[in-house]
Amino acid sequence: MAIFDTEAEQLDRAELRQLQLERLQATLHRVYKNVRFYKKKFDALGFVPQDCQSLEDLAGLPFTTRHDLAQSYPYEMFAVPLREVVRIHSSTGSPGPPIVMGYTARDLQRWARLAARVLTAAGVDRDDVVQVTLSYGLMTSAFGLHNGVELLGASVIPTGPGGTARQVQVMRDYRTTVLVSTPGYALVIADALEELGVDAKSLHLKIGLFAGEPWTEDQRREIETRLFLTALDNYALSEVMGPGVAGECEHRQGMHLNEDFFYPEIIDPTSGNPLPVGELGELVLTTLHREAMPLIRFRTGDLCRLYFNPCPCGRTLARLSRIEGRSDQVVVVKGINIFPERVGQILAAFQGEEPSYQLVIGREGHLDYLEVKIEVRESLFFDKMRVQRELLQKLTHKLYQGIGVHPRVKLVEPGSIRRDTETSPQVIDLRK
Repeated sequence: MAIFDTEAEQLDRAELRQLQLERLQATLHRVYKNVRFYKKKFDALGFVPQDCQSLEDLAGLPFTTRHDLAQSYPYEMFAVPLREVVRIHSSTGSPGPPIVMGYTARDLQRWARLAARVLTAAGVDRDDVVQVTLSYGLMTSAFGLHNGVELLGASVIPTGPGGTARQVQVMRDYRTTVLVSTPGYALVIADALEELGVDAKSLHLKIGLFAGEPWTEDQRREIETRLFLTALDNYALSEVMGPGVAGECEHRQGMHLNEDFFYPEIIDPTSGNPLPVGELGELVLTTLHREAMPLIRFRTGDLCRLYFNPCPCGRTLARLSRIEGRSDQVVVVKGINIFPERVGQILAAFQGEEPSYQLVIGREGHLDYLEVKIEVRESLFFDKMRVQRELLQKLTHKLYQGIGVHPRVKLVEPGSIRRDTETSPQVIDLRK
């Protein structure tokens, strides 16, 4: 197996904490000087960067949320002039405007390095052929691991998503050894192999790196049994960087978090107070070595546990457990975070007022789907079916543009949708 960043991944805990503190202090100076959002927050507390003398001092600073990032659309969270930003990504899943992420040239170099760490921990080396089926679009999905593969000197095949028969042909003809996809799509590929009469044992697959949606140990075993590879969990978060934040090694005892770049906290999602090591809570991350868009105490909304005990692989970095849920109403469909409130905003903009609606998330075969049920009102009822179909097609397209997933839109009778509260739409997840 190739060796990559071994020294950084095997730092003594005391050395790592000192590095984290130095980078945190530099980050706090950067955001206080260059990001109005943070200067305003810090001034309200009477805090200046020089007040941070230990990592524990970070807990006294306010959280950053996705709402804060959306309200800063497009560039107000950037800590460098726009001329220094060489790449821009964005996320469509947040309520309100999209969240925009910027990267300097050094950010991109570091991102590739982090992704290469994750790949190396998984057992990928320069002799591998890596097929990336994630999206090559405005979201960060495919880019981190793609660049990490190139940095390692392995071969990358940027197939992107969809076209499953073509994916299988490429996998077979190009002798793919590593598959990068969502867990659900890996099982779709397994189905396609059976339908096409291709024996999975005849392929050259040995490793799968999976992320983008919740999955279980049962799904892991099914993927491994049907594709004859080792399936490894990965954690990607667009707001703090993208793919490359954390990933499993061959021992599969949690995902190694790149702590020299991301400082983790686990908090009670209700009180915001820190929780003891090993307790289930919301993951909060602070970026330590990012230029264009540093984030302080970003609330990920992901529920997991944090472990610091040694891993048999020798890496000393903390490990994240499997993501066990969300602390908010966000649902993940086909690797995309969807905020129910965002759906309501799109419907209100389309109709002039927000109707009663409900999100139903289910699974057909191995693929997730999103159904949006809308109570019929006078503005949504037409005697001519052709006109109604045109309306639903336009609405479906608007929703796709706003949330990044093609939904099924279904009109239902008035009064048939119940709300859990007066302000929050009911979400039914049939996958659970």
